[in-house]
Amino acid sequence: MMFRFDLPARIPLFPLPGAVLMPRARIPLHVFEPRYLQMLDDALKTDHRLIGLIQPEGEGLAAIGCAGRVVAFSETDDGRQMISLRAVSRFRLVEAKEGFTPYLVGDVDWSSFGRDMKGSEDDPAMDRGALFPLLRRYMEAHELSTDWDAAADAQDEALINSLSMVLPFSPGDKQALLESPTLADRRELLQGLIEFALHGGDNEERLQ
Repeated sequence: MMFRFDLPARIPLFPLPGAVLMPRARIPLHVFEPRYLQMLDDALKTDHRLIGLIQPEGEGLAAIGCAGRVVAFSETDDGRQMISLRAVSRFRLVEAKEGFTPYLVGDVDWSSFGRDMKGSEDDPAMDRGALFPLLRRYMEAHELSTDWDAAADAQDEALINSLSMVLPFSPGDKQALLESPTLADRRELLQGLIEFALHGGDNEERLQ
């Protein structure tokens, strides 16, 4: 994956609980707060057009987020923006700062995530014959639907990253998926979270 810009040391931050952007994935976002409309306007004036998606954590922000490049945006009749971010790289947040902008900016370190800017990962150990039955049970239990033909045809990384982003896990679980070092690690954690939910984890009613 090639980009015609250098990764900046400081980026605007968009804190969203329960929203994570996985490497080489895309995420649609609905921007309507004035401060984040200003953030979008400022980002579009830069060469990189990066916005750092990061989850709130405790009284602050998570240690790791993912920066996405604004690749599409459209304005609604009432002035809101629908945007699409394409992942560029995860980052480690060094410091979040309040400055002259109405939104937070972050000093960030990209050095641990060089793999994010390369081609898609493979997961040779992935067993769809084991994953899909679990996933079907999970989706049925949560009254969710999916395009199973498209899921069957999806590449390993696209499938695992998409599930990690859209399934209704807790913010902490989504953060753990984001921080997984490799695709295989993410797939193992994802499958474990599904199995845990199916066995009534977190004091939920048993689903199996």
